[in-house]
Amino acid sequence: MSTSLQASESAPVDAWSAPGSGLLGIAGVVALGVVLSWLSGRFPTEMPAWAPYDFSWVSFLGIALPTVWYARGLYISSAPQRPNLFRTIAFAIGMALIYTTLLSRFVYFSQHMFFLNRLQHLGMHHLGPFLLALAWPGATIRRGMPDWAARRLQARWLHRLLRITQQPVVAGAVFAGLVALWLQPTVHFHAMLSPWLYDLMNWSMVIDGLLFWFLILDPRPPAEAGCSYPARLAVVLLVEFPQILIGSHLTFTNTVLYSYYDLCGRLFPSISAILDQHIGGVVVWIPQGMMGAIAFLLIMNNIRKQEDRAGGPGRNDIKVGGTRVSSASWTGR
Repeated sequence: MSTSLQASESAPVDAWSAPGSGLLGIAGVVALGVVLSWLSGRFPTEMPAWAPYDFSWVSFLGIALPTVWYARGLYISSAPQRPNLFRTIAFAIGMALIYTTLLSRFVYFSQHMFFLNRLQHLGMHHLGPFLLALAWPGATIRRGMPDWAARRLQARWLHRLLRITQQPVVAGAVFAGLVALWLQPTVHFHAMLSPWLYDLMNWSMVIDGLLFWFLILDPRPPAEAGCSYPARLAVVLLVEFPQILIGSHLTFTNTVLYSYYDLCGRLFPSISAILDQHIGGVVVWIPQGMMGAIAFLLIMNNIRKQEDRAGGPGRNDIKVGGTRVSSASWTGR
């Protein structure tokens, strides 16, 4: 992930692309955070649903700063550097999902229904990071960052840590293991009651989701990415089985496993504890499994594109009346 961050080419200087604008963006984010922190503490019930429900500086800065840097990087990028519209939209939706699951009033809802808690983790561990990996925003964020912040990303300890955590076996074990850990009934009960453990649970899911999906969906050739396509395909398949087992168990068991939601009060009293658990099991089982299938297809598509590149220009070209025509124009290749 960090190896994709590259320096930008020179761009015309204006108020948004001037060297000091990166620091100005940080100041603006901090100022906005101060206002939102004060408002959420002073008028919690009057805040709109999209506003921070329980303000956290770690969550706010972790979302706002990359978003501002991406927007600035997008603005100062030259045409060849600029990501396409699909990648830009994927980044926006991915960040919006992580914001919603970490800071908005949906956090309150997810603390009062088990199936909403599973939707929260689906957004922060699967769908949000998945979309961010599809966006592959590293180079664009790097262009928008102040130089001193970008240099911090080149620290040797960070590169060593990434090399360890993005080994296929380690990444797959942690990805499936965290889902199982936080769904263990006793651990889940204490995590939902303890503020610091609750934050640890949520941020571990976000960070792990980013590390995993950036490894799996890396669009670079295997030699540059440091992970072969067969290894990625194997990891995607293997992490599916624990999730299917956990999801099916939650869906079909008739024993209530998560008493916390009875203790705190359910948001929808008409949904019984066992039905709530069954719906949550379906969320763990089906949507997450479907994302694995989509990832598998995307890896296969990357293999196809890599084979086309390896074949060299003109491999799929044909001659029509003395004119060379690329088959890519009508086959998608």
